[in-house]
Amino acid sequence: MQYELNFQCALPNGIHARPASQLEEKCRQFVSQITLMNHRSAKSGDAKSSLDLIGTDTNYQDECSLYIKGDDARQAFESLQLYINNEFHLCDEPLAQVEEKQVCIPKSLLNHNTELVYGKPLVAGIVKGRLYKSDSVTLQSYATDIQENETVRFSNAHASVVENIKARLNSAKKQEAEILNSHLSMLTDNNLIASITKLLTYNSTANAVTLAVDEYIEKFNCSRSEYIRERVVDLRDLGLQLLSAAYPAAQYEMATLVEDSIVIAEEMTPSQFLKLDKSHLKGLVLGKASHTSHTIILARSFNIPTLVSDALPAVTDIEHPLAYLDCQLGVIAVQPNEGAACYFERAMQLAKQSKNCQQVYVGKSVTTMDGHKIEVAANISHPIEVAGALDSGADGVGLFRTEMAYMDRELAPTEEELYEYYRDALIAGKENSITFRTIDIGGDKPLPYLNLPPENNPFLGYRAVRIYPQFITLFHHQLRALLRASVYGNARIMIPMINSIEEIRWIKAELAKVKEQLKQEGIPFSANIKLGIMVEIPSTVFILDHICKEIDFISIGSNDMTQYLLAIDRDNQSISHLYNSLVPSFLRMLEQVISTAHQHRCWVGLCGELASDHRALPFLLGSGLDELSMNNPAILATKSRLAGMSYQQCRELFLKACQCSTKAEINKLFHDMPLNTQEKTIISYECILLDVEFVSKEDAIQAMVGNLGIIGRTDNIFALENDIWAREAVLATDLGFGFAIPHTKSEHIQYSTISMARLTKPIHWQGDSGMVNFIIMLTLNSKDSAQHMKIFSSLARKLIHKEFRDQLHTTQCRDDIIELLSTLFK
Repeated sequence: MQYELNFQCALPNGIHARPASQLEEKCRQFVSQITLMNHRSAKSGDAKSSLDLIGTDTNYQDECSLYIKGDDARQAFESLQLYINNEFHLCDEPLAQVEEKQVCIPKSLLNHNTELVYGKPLVAGIVKGRLYKSDSVTLQSYATDIQENETVRFSNAHASVVENIKARLNSAKKQEAEILNSHLSMLTDNNLIASITKLLTYNSTANAVTLAVDEYIEKFNCSRSEYIRERVVDLRDLGLQLLSAAYPAAQYEMATLVEDSIVIAEEMTPSQFLKLDKSHLKGLVLGKASHTSHTIILARSFNIPTLVSDALPAVTDIEHPLAYLDCQLGVIAVQPNEGAACYFERAMQLAKQSKNCQQVYVGKSVTTMDGHKIEVAANISHPIEVAGALDSGADGVGLFRTEMAYMDRELAPTEEELYEYYRDALIAGKENSITFRTIDIGGDKPLPYLNLPPENNPFLGYRAVRIYPQFITLFHHQLRALLRASVYGNARIMIPMINSIEEIRWIKAELAKVKEQLKQEGIPFSANIKLGIMVEIPSTVFILDHICKEIDFISIGSNDMTQYLLAIDRDNQSISHLYNSLVPSFLRMLEQVISTAHQHRCWVGLCGELASDHRALPFLLGSGLDELSMNNPAILATKSRLAGMSYQQCRELFLKACQCSTKAEINKLFHDMPLNTQEKTIISYECILLDVEFVSKEDAIQAMVGNLGIIGRTDNIFALENDIWAREAVLATDLGFGFAIPHTKSEHIQYSTISMARLTKPIHWQGDSGMVNFIIMLTLNSKDSAQHMKIFSSLARKLIHKEFRDQLHTTQCRDDIIELLSTLFK
């Protein structure tokens, strides 16, 4: 009897290598023949072959069927039905979206008229190196006539490649390991091996491998899914590895890098990338790749700037020419002229300065300009991330998602496993606090071994604290593990999805039971471990005065709180544009939560995407939060911005925003209200550059605008620089006496600024008066446009006087120069 299991593919990226290998493994438990049919593509494949499964071109929401026929067909049907309904959709996750920003190429580069090749940056960074062209090696490169012992040749080659991949897995980090595992699954696919073995009857190993791999490549190339089409490179990679092992005398190796290098290739496989010496590999330029490519994922994990371009630069007659790769602008310059080389050298110097400037906040708490302290913490999911979070500047861990230890496994972790998991995190965290959120499982994150029922609305369903009473042993194991580990560091326990005082009191009673058990068993734990809750359900806001009497701290889950408060599913494309935390209702809720909590001496943090939103930062600082918790990459930039803010000014902004009636009023308030601290006034110490050397007008404008980016006065140095150049195009701004006053009013400067540079050598300003050795640059925010010509005119009048010019030329103290320029406003 044949059984039919119908389902809709719930995988956001379709059936590619990882979910295919897991479905294959599940089907191999049965002797029955199992076939997957994709009704959209009308393609079918053996469900016990990962490559066949990928070849069905199954995409998100495709209607599919599993046909099961054999002795254990009924048992297979029942098991696979549970698997498809409860587990299969957990095999994958949505791809990270890469935001493609339109970057305007600055005039400081374009003015040098050097040849640039444009592309799409996939991994950020700016580097220089000698250009090495990697010749493409194809499967056909190994073509040869049949020889003796072809079956043995293939078998030995296959075993060798499998062994090499397994050896790499022993030392591979997360992303590299995931890619190697998917390669191993495809390489050991029974149907692929059978196809090659059959072809060996009348073909050489080289031709058999090529024919078999090409057959699957043809299937993958027909897929509507870019993600599945990208796996063609992985297939070709495996074929090349097999043939390289089968024919060691006919090696087609990539060039050995002996100096800082930018490698250029039409295409690069993951194994080719891994073979490159990372101490010399500085950048990649590829003809074909996308952000889903395994090679790009590896490049990102190794921080190798990468550009993809369909107009690869021709290598000149000079062997290994010098090149600059700028993945901010999305360009590569091969053998740039002197001016362009100067631009890129300056850009690299500015990037290094910006990184060094932010590094001062690693291991150091941040204080605003008026002395207000706020912690900046990390959101993580694994103990291995703790060290990286601290290295990224985190003051601690504000959200440790403990449910990740429970996922992707057949059985729940044991208490001992959890204890070691939490202990490792606390040891790595040293004295820094780590807030462990207890398991937020259920609803949208089901576990197969809990057998929770599917729900129509999982975000409002049977999840988190609501499932603890049913799975009390599971919860007690977690509490025991957390308490036992607490002696190794500064641990805090946080309960998600709390809705009532009754739930809190139940949690406290269970925690007391576990503590008593540990006491009876003589197991040490921290008696002072703090207990807190996630505030993410709006109802808790109205009983927060009672809640604060029961706990030590709260953390506002901004993602869920916003969608619950506004009744907006942020994943629903029809209404996602309405999802916005900077609206009167959310800000008023935030004010009520923080003021109530602080009245009751309860500490308040906030985690979620809002915490790292640059535009929201003044409001969050002004709200009085004790901590912001976010993903690692945003931490140092957030600390740098906070250090340049005034808490009192942000407090005033926040309280006024709470009185607004519409989102538009908040936007206008944010735009109109100045947030300059004393140090962010129009003239500041860090904008005075004494006795510097520039080689050209382009170099000067690039350096001075770049400095504004480093010190946090602009978020878009390229757009601001082009605003400066737009003014220069109308009229050169050299005023005589060796002075130039470049100026603009622009929306791209956050804090109106007067910058100054006194040069050691004069440069040509491309105007009527020729050479200049003193530059005063005015960059005024659009809302300060009324001051623009007033300041410019006042400065021009001052410069007529020789005494004023001489003072600027001879004064060695920045404070004295600031005092001189301040007279412009008197």
